[in-house]
Amino acid sequence: MFVYQSERVALFIDGANLYATSKSLGFDIDYKRLLEHFRKKGRLVRALYYTALAEDQEYSSIRPLIDWLDYNGYTMVTKPTKEFTDSAGRRKVKGNMDIELAVDAMRLADNLDHIVLFSGDGDFRSLVAALQEKGRRVSIVSTLQTQPPMVADELRRQADQFVDLADLEAEIAREGGRGVTPQRYSRSAPGSAQRTIADPVPFDSRDEYASDEDI
Repeated sequence: MFVYQSERVALFIDGANLYATSKSLGFDIDYKRLLEHFRKKGRLVRALYYTALAEDQEYSSIRPLIDWLDYNGYTMVTKPTKEFTDSAGRRKVKGNMDIELAVDAMRLADNLDHIVLFSGDGDFRSLVAALQEKGRRVSIVSTLQTQPPMVADELRRQADQFVDLADLEAEIAREGGRGVTPQRYSRSAPGSAQRTIADPVPFDSRDEYASDEDI
């Protein structure tokens, strides 16, 4: 991935989309390594992670990961999911964070040189174009290595640079290979003793998030 050392860089991570993409490629992401990778590339200003949470549930499978990210260099942007029943009587859960991500990207753009968007959602094409009009470089991280590809063609073409997540595997994948026992995240908060949290049980994004077609 090409990044100038002098560039002010921010990562905008569509959590559900990145999760689905990495799983489709058969590896788990080590978020500590991900942060370290981009800190070496340029002047990393911010790493924002977007996800919806089922607040009414006693336990969410992604909560331990969210807590770890919050204490280890990521800016978390969350909102409660909304449950509804479709015309066929099926339970659906809506948790789209596109608007929040787009607003933050435009708001922070004046203090950035390079925006790295972890998503293949074609709805972000207009956002990428708007950022480019402000003179910012935009890179998209997703993959073409699946059938069908996880990235929308119009988004890939609009970006200044497309990076296939598969090409980053050696740099950001969880060490120890595929399918191994999940590593444990350590979380430390100001004024508290460090404690360890097991990596969350993987969730199925098809269960926790409704696609636009479901709404």
